[in-house]
Amino acid sequence: MRNDPTILIADDEPALADGHAAQLEAYDVRTAYDGAGALEALDADVDVVLLDRRMPGLSGDEVLERIRQRDIDCRVVMLTGVEPSVDIVSMGFDEYLRKTVSKRELEATIERMCDRSTYDAKLQEYFALASKRAALETEHPQSELEAKPKYEHLCERLEAVEQTLDTVLTDLPEEDGYLVATDDPASTQSDRSVN
Repeated sequence: MRNDPTILIADDEPALADGHAAQLEAYDVRTAYDGAGALEALDADVDVVLLDRRMPGLSGDEVLERIRQRDIDCRVVMLTGVEPSVDIVSMGFDEYLRKTVSKRELEATIERMCDRSTYDAKLQEYFALASKRAALETEHPQSELEAKPKYEHLCERLEAVEQTLDTVLTDLPEEDGYLVATDDPASTQSDRSVN
């Protein structure tokens, strides 16, 4: 990862996109106000995309699909007002944030994404899956989620990836927020390793 990450902000509300850009002045920031503009602004120099889901023309979901089809090695954060449903299980994003977010949260998320770019593919998959699970569990009661096959599949896949990673997870920085997301809430810090 370069020392000066490039961030692409795509949101159809120009005031919001420009506001985020102003908050992230320490980075090289590009802005786009629709899906087509986001794809035009996207190239191999972009490290992190902050992507709204609801945009006219090409939606954020469609933009995300095209980013992954282009095989550009960037992290994608869905930054949206859309409540996550189990449909997010099949989406190729790395993090899901609900609007509105503070400057501090934006910066912390970008730093996490930049760190994750240095991880291998399996670790990146682990954190993307854990982010989806955390987003769903934050917005929906467990009883509702457990009735959804897609959620069950997500949990099974996450567990399978955890088992392949084994002790690698214990060596990750504490700031990388999802070590705890897959553990039992009653577990202690010393228990938060993958057996």
